[in-house]
Amino acid sequence: MQAMEASDCAPLPLRAIVQWDRTQILRMAEASTSRYKESRPLSPLDGVPVCLKEEIKVVPYHQRAGTTFLGTETVTEDATVTRKLREAGALIIGVSNMHELGVGYTGCNPNRLHGTARNPYNPHHYPGGSSSGSAVAVASGLCPLALGTDSGGSVRVPASFCGLVGLKGTFGRISAHGSIPITHSVLSVGPICASVLDTALAYTMLAGPDPLYPYGLVQPPLMLDGMSSPGLHGLKLAVDWTFFKMCDADVLETCQKAVEYLKSMGATIVDISIPELDRISTAFFISYMAESWEFMQQDYNEHFNEMNLDSQYLLALSSQVHSVDFIRMNRQRSRTMKCLKKIFCKVNCILTPGCASTAPQIQDLDLQDGVIDPQVEANCARFAHLANFAGIPALVVPAGYNASGLPISLQVMAKWWDEDVLFRVGMKVEEFRAHTNQPKVYYDVIS
Repeated sequence: MQAMEASDCAPLPLRAIVQWDRTQILRMAEASTSRYKESRPLSPLDGVPVCLKEEIKVVPYHQRAGTTFLGTETVTEDATVTRKLREAGALIIGVSNMHELGVGYTGCNPNRLHGTARNPYNPHHYPGGSSSGSAVAVASGLCPLALGTDSGGSVRVPASFCGLVGLKGTFGRISAHGSIPITHSVLSVGPICASVLDTALAYTMLAGPDPLYPYGLVQPPLMLDGMSSPGLHGLKLAVDWTFFKMCDADVLETCQKAVEYLKSMGATIVDISIPELDRISTAFFISYMAESWEFMQQDYNEHFNEMNLDSQYLLALSSQVHSVDFIRMNRQRSRTMKCLKKIFCKVNCILTPGCASTAPQIQDLDLQDGVIDPQVEANCARFAHLANFAGIPALVVPAGYNASGLPISLQVMAKWWDEDVLFRVGMKVEEFRAHTNQPKVYYDVIS
């Protein structure tokens, strides 16, 4: 709690945790301590500090989703993932900051209740969005596990910018019941952690069918076989090099070296070409905008003047999506999934950079109304949309740093339900990264 207070009293406040309650935290901590004294911890997560994105229901906090107008009453029922964390004995330290309504990739949120979260590696840079506070909390040492939601990279982008591991599971693998369904067909709840092993542990605790979430009722059992295999022999990793190279030079250099390392560990690198990538990106945005407008239309009409500039812009644009566009989008989704099925018949994974650039710098004007910068948005999300649009699992893992010390990540995507392969490859990416730089802003809560 002292660290959370200190993080918001700094000259450049981190703004990681936006709602927390001292009494709640102490009550959970005392209960966990008693269980350990009696040698009956509930799980490996018993007593472990965690936070959840403000888009997810957590009693007794407000589910504001980064706004000033949603969640006027406190939550009375936990989301499924929140309940699972409580049953595991996790110590919920509060709810984390986010880009308003999850509509942006920077984490810029200038409204009066939130403020813009800042990157612990350099507080003058963005942490990424929309699960910005969750990534900041883990990177700065406030907690080792945080949950976010990923509708278009919103777990993976902040994990990439903050030097962390972020998982977007197969669509439906982790229940999103209790999360605001602004974009329900591309939404995944996922963990952000400092290591692949921690991410895999969180995944095993959170994944599985939920009667309250119909999209994930039918799914195969969890498999984590081979995660700690000494090599990658037998795995085929695909790279569309034209797509892969659509990034900054420092990102490309690091990620290319990471691919070569995976090859040296026994993996076979297969050149592929993913067709219709531009169409996929356009179709993703149509899906995102149509569902956002369907869910937010009334709030847009009633609370327009209370929204940040980028929220106003996106929803105004979303209102123009036609039913014909939505039909064409679904046709594209069918083609894309069919194409990926063919690719995954021949390879185990697809590799890309996590993001096309490192964390962008915060501009003073952004902190007044919000940020609308198409180039920045494109650099953040270029490699994220495919996994959301097709529902396949994706993992970002830190691969190194640029000359300024900002993190660079590699992304691994696999076929539906093959998260175990992601973890296996991800652990080798961790081996490639020779060292981990401590962020400029870090709180050693254990000491």
